[in-house]
Amino acid sequence: MDQWSQMNTRSNGEFSRIMGGNFSRKQRQLDEAEKLFQAALLEAKEGFGLRDPHVASALNNLAEFYRLKKEYEKAELLYLEAIEILEESFQSDDIRVGTALHSLGICYHLQHKFAQAQTCYERALKIEGRVMGVGHPEYASTMYLLAKVLSLQGKRRDAESLTEESIRILEEAGLGESPTCIQRMTYLSTELIKSKRLGEAEIWQRKILHTLELSKGWDSLHTVHAAEVLSLTLQALEKLKESEELFERCLAARKKVLPEGHFLVAVSLVYLARLILHKFASDLKNIDSDVATRCFARAKQHSNDSIRITEGILNSSSKDQNKLDSTSATDRDKIAATAILLQALEVVGLIDIAGKHVLGQGDQDYRSIEGAVNKCISLYRKPGTRRLVTKIVKQDYMRCLRLLINIVEDHLLMQQTMELQELLGEARLIIEELVEES
Repeated sequence: MDQWSQMNTRSNGEFSRIMGGNFSRKQRQLDEAEKLFQAALLEAKEGFGLRDPHVASALNNLAEFYRLKKEYEKAELLYLEAIEILEESFQSDDIRVGTALHSLGICYHLQHKFAQAQTCYERALKIEGRVMGVGHPEYASTMYLLAKVLSLQGKRRDAESLTEESIRILEEAGLGESPTCIQRMTYLSTELIKSKRLGEAEIWQRKILHTLELSKGWDSLHTVHAAEVLSLTLQALEKLKESEELFERCLAARKKVLPEGHFLVAVSLVYLARLILHKFASDLKNIDSDVATRCFARAKQHSNDSIRITEGILNSSSKDQNKLDSTSATDRDKIAATAILLQALEVVGLIDIAGKHVLGQGDQDYRSIEGAVNKCISLYRKPGTRRLVTKIVKQDYMRCLRLLINIVEDHLLMQQTMELQELLGEARLIIEELVEES
């Protein structure tokens, strides 16, 4: 191996080692890796000449380094120089040019320069199709990236067609059950939902779930998540019986494979509670008081269980982190728990007002809603959760607080206690403060 190749291999290996190491060491070693890539580039220029393909390879490696460091402008210039050298050394439709264009397209994509990314992907796709063939997975990969930038430019129909074609290529290559193919089907269903084409999205979501059921089974959280996404779409399409059955199965599966206090269990509980209310509201004329009572009891139980789990996550102490079987929450868990807790508090309020109208409950109506308002305000009072509700999930928090205020003001005027009135006053002040901060 010549000296340049040794230098190039060493710099690539060093960067891979750094990116696989712990964070505290990465930052110190990145400068060393950068010097190695730069030295490899200098060695190539001195050993082979300024316009040699070896130089293009070194430029591309250094560009990849900067792209992964998110220094996109530096990476862009290096990619462009590498492509220019490759086009001079070979032909403009050489596969090495196509590979470099693919990388440059990603760099533009990450900078939100979507028109430039589209041009690069289109050129790369043409080259890959000619050299590799239109049935090659790499060709499908570039096609998928092109679809994404087209969608980001509002060209959704073209994007959907390309995504479907990239999925077909993977399936014909025997990769229909691969994570890559599942990811593309998920992306396509999400795009269809954005376009309000729920029926088409349902078809793809059923396909995703069927694939995961066969390849992973119901003990996989990936399968459960796919079923949950389908359940939400079915709910939006008013296919409520099947939606409820799937939500129930998701809840049972999560309880089986996760600790009882995991936030994903709380997610399933609150989704199921909301669906029960939805079913009740959609068939109001045909539901008698006994059925309504059972519906409200189930929805309230699920909501209360969700609240209990999420509050447990938010109140978990740091000392629990030292336990082997700890369920102590990470920041990401706490963010998710806060969002789910807010949804559960909304459901509690909606259950109370639905019960008041349908069952004519009297003096006890205010107690659950009062508790929900108090819990919502407590999230703002406590330093540990205040930063979450004022920054990360601020809009969710304001929506929940406003909903609870409106429920009390519009429907429980006569049942307001002095304590509840004080809570409402504090809630209004919180809303004012958050609006002023905005």
